[in-house]
Amino acid sequence: MTNNRVSRRTLLQSGALAAAGSGLGLGQTTGPRAGAPPNQPNIYESIGVRPLINCKGTFTIITGSLTLPEVKKAMDEASRYFVNLDELMEAVGRRLAELTGAEWGIVTAGCAAAMTVGTCACIAGSSPEKIQRLPNLEGLKDEVIIPKHSRNVYDHAIRMVGPKIVTVDDVAALERAIGPRTAMVYVLAGPDDTGPFGLEPIAAVARRFGVPVFVDAAAEGLTPEVHLKRGADLVGYSGGKAIRGPQCAGLLLGRKDLCQAAWINSAPHHAFGRSQKVGKEEVIGMLTAVEMWYKRDHAAEWKTWESWLDEISRTVTRVPGVTTGIIQPDSLSNRSPSLEIKWDGTKLGISGQQVFDLLLDGSPRIQLYTSKGTIRSGLAESSVSIFPWMMQPGEAKIVADRLSGVLASPPPRTEDRRVPAAANLAGAWDLEIQFKLGREKHSLFLEQKGEELAGLHLGETLRGKLTGTIEGDSVSLRSSQPIEGTRLSFSFKGKVSGDSMEGVVDLGEYGQATWSGRRPPKAGS
Repeated sequence: MTNNRVSRRTLLQSGALAAAGSGLGLGQTTGPRAGAPPNQPNIYESIGVRPLINCKGTFTIITGSLTLPEVKKAMDEASRYFVNLDELMEAVGRRLAELTGAEWGIVTAGCAAAMTVGTCACIAGSSPEKIQRLPNLEGLKDEVIIPKHSRNVYDHAIRMVGPKIVTVDDVAALERAIGPRTAMVYVLAGPDDTGPFGLEPIAAVARRFGVPVFVDAAAEGLTPEVHLKRGADLVGYSGGKAIRGPQCAGLLLGRKDLCQAAWINSAPHHAFGRSQKVGKEEVIGMLTAVEMWYKRDHAAEWKTWESWLDEISRTVTRVPGVTTGIIQPDSLSNRSPSLEIKWDGTKLGISGQQVFDLLLDGSPRIQLYTSKGTIRSGLAESSVSIFPWMMQPGEAKIVADRLSGVLASPPPRTEDRRVPAAANLAGAWDLEIQFKLGREKHSLFLEQKGEELAGLHLGETLRGKLTGTIEGDSVSLRSSQPIEGTRLSFSFKGKVSGDSMEGVVDLGEYGQATWSGRRPPKAGS
């Protein structure tokens, strides 16, 4: 992905960094303790959870965006009444159509839920019999086509309904794959949905076969007309990202018949989507967020974000050897400027990963966007980056001061002395991984050169390359196994003793597990 880098000087000359006034809907709080009485823990700290300053963006794991004040007020008012949900969604669908220009719309339990109930609608329509049969697709359309560039971890929301995913990599392959069993074509919005195999040529083929096209625009601002004009039949959005509605809500916009069928496949109806419930509060909150989207001063918000980045840049570049650059977005998703902060870690004595970790573990807790540079991979090209669009007023100074402090006075550097390997791990190993619930048998096939390890990691059905080290009796292994639209990552840490080793494996978003390994018995023993 190509980013357009704009210098701070250019931004200053253009006036883009002029401080914006209040009333931008950016929130009324400052810092992670905002809202708590003086010297008292906030609602999260009171149960032992540490809030953070969000310089990363609208990631669900760090709770997306902050709900707009107008949305909170609307949800509170909505909570005071009883209504019929079918009548409510009919009225909301009509209003969403008026606001967005789509034929219709419904509120869903997030964008993933929009993908699920949209898939249900494309397979079962609004037939009660077909709805009740899901996810048994016998006799129904049972395939969804996804361009290779659109495969991603979120397409699990489609696979859960039961269709076979057919992956294609060009228009010719799409022409061959599409047919009477095709229920839907799914496209992930982004830089890859343009060009010779972008949305328009895909939609042109799908239209000839009467197959609906779903566009996943989860992280975008509300611009459905862009996708609908290019041929999309349905567009899904996350409500708790750029739109700043309820975190557990989303939108499905597009063809009226498909949206209404998707609603019938959703709660409160007894259908596959029954578990993906949205209450009256989320429905009204989401509608209010859409209303506010068309009232917000987006240009002023942008200037405010750039002013925060400029404040951070001016502070950190006072540290000798630190440079910065503004990166402008090149797509509609996660549309915000960002700041890259760079330095030579061999001269400053600290890596990008160390800065990232120190800010996340410090007080106040600060979640940066990305980092580059580690002691192991090299310090020379170290950097961290910041996304400002979920930051709140007053936080730029906190972030700037903390970053400049760490860069100017890094903690004492631990000399990286490699300890010779205490064992030769080359060969086959039988592993057992004990999860929080359940266990699996895995296998490792290792090659060793000095302290460096490489090889293959086999799971129950998957396999992936492995790299690592052994220093003394300490073993560190990393592997990645492709599956569907994602990869499963394993980071093993442990100790070796003779023909056995054991330790803890980090599974990324899936938590941790314990593991043990033994060399398999020799043949004939």
